[in-house]
Amino acid sequence: MTTEDFFCRAEPLSAVQSNAEPFGPLTPSMFHVLLALAGDDLHGYAILKEVELHTGGKVRLSTGTLYGIIKRLLNDGLIVELRSRPAESEDDERRRYYRLTPQGCQVATAEAERMDEILSIARSRNLLKKTRLA
Repeated sequence: MTTEDFFCRAEPLSAVQSNAEPFGPLTPSMFHVLLALAGDDLHGYAILKEVELHTGGKVRLSTGTLYGIIKRLLNDGLIVELRSRPAESEDDERRRYYRLTPQGCQVATAEAERMDEILSIARSRNLLKKTRLA
């Protein structure tokens, strides 16, 4: 599943549900975890590697930090633990897999838009000269 497929499938939440304010602004580490899960269902170690890869090694979460974030995101309904598992040949029974929920997608989108607005101001003040590509 690609990120585009996921976001196209995400159902819009009602006005009451879509209020992302109680969840944001997110900590940078929480936002990185949501971004990692926006691309695919992942287990904890894969989330750590995804965050490290997409930040060029600038963000390296400890396992303690990651599982604290996962616990909070689960409690807030932003991610879910999956019951289904990959094929036995590709799986380790100790792994737990996580998926971004539609509400988690809404919160991640709201956070990205909030950050984009801030960066627009920084660009208008000539603090950022060029736009970076992902």
